[in-house]
Amino acid sequence: MKRIIICVTNDLSADQRVHKTALTLKNRLGKEVWVIGRKRKNSPRINRSYRTKRFRLPVNKGPLFYAFYNFRLLLFLLNHRYTEILSNDLDTLPAARVAAGLKRVKLFYDSHELFTEVPELINRPRVQNIWSWLERTCVKRVDRFYSVCKPIAEIYEKQYNKKVEVIRNVPLYRPRQETEKYDKPTLIYQGALNIGRGIELMIETMEFLPRFQLIICGRGDVEDELQHKASEQKSKNIHFKGHVDFETIQTITSKAHIGLSWEENMGLNYYYALPNKLFDYIQARIPVLVADLPGMKSIVEQYGVGEVLDERQPEKIAEQIVQIFEKRHTFGAALENAAGELNWNKEEQKLIDIFS
Repeated sequence: MKRIIICVTNDLSADQRVHKTALTLKNRLGKEVWVIGRKRKNSPRINRSYRTKRFRLPVNKGPLFYAFYNFRLLLFLLNHRYTEILSNDLDTLPAARVAAGLKRVKLFYDSHELFTEVPELINRPRVQNIWSWLERTCVKRVDRFYSVCKPIAEIYEKQYNKKVEVIRNVPLYRPRQETEKYDKPTLIYQGALNIGRGIELMIETMEFLPRFQLIICGRGDVEDELQHKASEQKSKNIHFKGHVDFETIQTITSKAHIGLSWEENMGLNYYYALPNKLFDYIQARIPVLVADLPGMKSIVEQYGVGEVLDERQPEKIAEQIVQIFEKRHTFGAALENAAGELNWNKEEQKLIDIFS
């Protein structure tokens, strides 16, 4: 049996992409799967059908975190046997590249985003240059390379003259179920609470939507600032749920009425973003309101599952939300069709082809 080590820097509890990948490699290709992540103080317990290992590290953010994680990961990889490594994102690739070279095993790379173009780096050129150098150095050793959408894959292909395949971040298919909705008209945002996600704009928009409530699921770098902004606004209709595991969030999303994804045009990574929350909303059969950016806009227009922001002014957005809510039932057939097309049951065949 072939053993594959999957590497990621999060705590595994909310990473649907890595979980789906692990299940496909285990159940469809018969591989022995180990998934390596990290454990934080507030990390919940996890129970998976594949083996997991989470490192406890002395620091959990900044340059020292990445250094400690890659050092710890490298020690682990050098002291275990396996036939393949799958590195998820650039922050796990240095250790994976060294280990793959020393062990003479295949190295697969799944880039979930344009790492060097995230908002946290585009205004820090020195740090961005370091990550760019690491990427150039490590990608040369990668045997198979894939990413989350065609525009990002094309950028990588042009940069590194290397074939980059596309596996979209779509969820497992779930048959439509009649779900009891929240009593109040409910908007939902799920995902990281980081800069450039448009969450500040969502909070400001709620001032003009007294009948609605906004549920925010996730944690991130600007979580405290967002909660402070919501409390200053004295909004009683904004609810922060914190970390929610991906089994529970399906229920919460299904009870909402409209899904939000309002990323700002802050670098190429967000400009071409095709976030998993968009597909999660579709699988929950709720219409979406997304930013006027190419990736998300193309899905909304192709499948007719919602609308694109007309303007980024809170009062105007509130009017658009009310209109979507009032005609929400007209999206039913389009959402059902899109849910049948945009799901992991179909997408995983691409992964199987790559790892076969």
